[in-house]
Amino acid sequence: MNPDSLQTVAQPIVAAMAGGNLAFFLAWIGIFLMVALAGIGSAWGTVIGGSATVGAMKKRDDIFPSCMILSALPGTQGLYGFGAFFILKGHIPPAINMIQACAILGAGLIMGLVGLISAYQQARIVANGIESLGSGNDVFSQTLILGVFPELYAIVAFATCFLISGAIPGLA
Repeated sequence: MNPDSLQTVAQPIVAAMAGGNLAFFLAWIGIFLMVALAGIGSAWGTVIGGSATVGAMKKRDDIFPSCMILSALPGTQGLYGFGAFFILKGHIPPAINMIQACAILGAGLIMGLVGLISAYQQARIVANGIESLGSGNDVFSQTLILGVFPELYAIVAFATCFLISGAIPGLA
């Protein structure tokens, strides 16, 4: 296939994407990934914590309030992804350039992947703490403190999205 025929094949595909604006398309993919991956991580994490809570309550039903707080911790990553959506969505005009779009795509990948992974890892910590609470150990405070460590990385990812959003206008 010669380069002219490749261009002839690719033109309609590119034109179909976001009205012919590949940059616009890529920026919105970044936004979608940010919200979706962070949300999936939070949903996955809260299910892990909730499942551990149900198991621990079979042994001790008085621990529900503590377990509920611990189970909710991984839910914050989805909120960070949603908050970053509001910070970045205003930087996607139809005439966005490729550098700006790549910045938004990168921010989306950062927030989405860090949100997904940190929520899952945080859930593993809180699930172990919840299981220990069910066994009669008083580890709520320690579990809460240890559970915050993965959270810090989600906060750093959110702050990175904020900093990237400040740099986007200068990339025009």
